[in-house]
Amino acid sequence: MAVLFHIIIVLLIFPSISFAGQFKVARVYDGDTIKAIGHDIEIKVRLVGIDAPEKSKRKHESGQPYNLKATKFLSEMVLNKIVDIKGYGSGPYNRILGIITVDGKNVNLEMIRAGLAEVYQGKSPKGFDIEPYKQAEAEAKATKRGMWELGDEFISPKDWRKMHKK
Repeated sequence: MAVLFHIIIVLLIFPSISFAGQFKVARVYDGDTIKAIGHDIEIKVRLVGIDAPEKSKRKHESGQPYNLKATKFLSEMVLNKIVDIKGYGSGPYNRILGIITVDGKNVNLEMIRAGLAEVYQGKSPKGFDIEPYKQAEAEAKATKRGMWELGDEFISPKDWRKMHKK
């Protein structure tokens, strides 16, 4: 436990350092954020390289199309399961930026392949290869999977957040 705690502290101080470990997913907040428990700690993980449709922050608003499907898909893949998390530092809101792997599958990529997330449009962390994510997104768009069936009505989660700031 002490070793992992020190790794996490170092990771938060030096965000370019990566780590890996096994955790049990205790909660899925939305299509790109989870809470995981292991090694006597809880961590909040933002799936690196992806951006899923947004939930509304206001009561009685449905949020972005496909946000519930993205959350459900992610939950079915990881909730209450032991997953591997490879971290790429920390992001906003003190979340670990990580790749989640379950049963040998890269969950981050699976979200994009299913058309339930797009490639994150911001800067990628050091050492993270975004190219497979771009390829998966191109395939999902070409086959109009998930949110890509919306065509011109699709709004990027990044743009949706800007439009719905409080």
